[in-house]
Amino acid sequence: MIRAGLVLILALLCWVAPVLAGPVEWIEVPATDAGQQWWDRGSVRIDRDGYRTVLSRFTPAATDDEDQPSGELYVMQLDCSQELYRDKQVNGLPRFRAQWQPAGDDGLITSVIKAVCTEPLPS
Repeated sequence: MIRAGLVLILALLCWVAPVLAGPVEWIEVPATDAGQQWWDRGSVRIDRDGYRTVLSRFTPAATDDEDQPSGELYVMQLDCSQELYRDKQVNGLPRFRAQWQPAGDDGLITSVIKAVCTEPLPS
């Protein structure tokens, strides 16, 4: 049982490792009533399916009920030609069956898609 747990932890670390390689340069998009969102310029890549991927960080807006809301990290996959996204990982945990979604009225997601899809790719 312990061996299976160690293998799972090692597999998750290997899954996240490519995202963490390289310098982190958080770029904030304009905040909305929903909160704040950043994307990491150093993580923008083209994946094996031909889509852009990026590490993103979201912090919801504070409410009267809580002091400082906790944020979440996402690895987003972007279909730039159709302006769609899906979250491939949330806080380092893979989402194997994530569905493509339009940004809709979500100004944070729309801003991330526009910024990342126009960002020059690393050579």
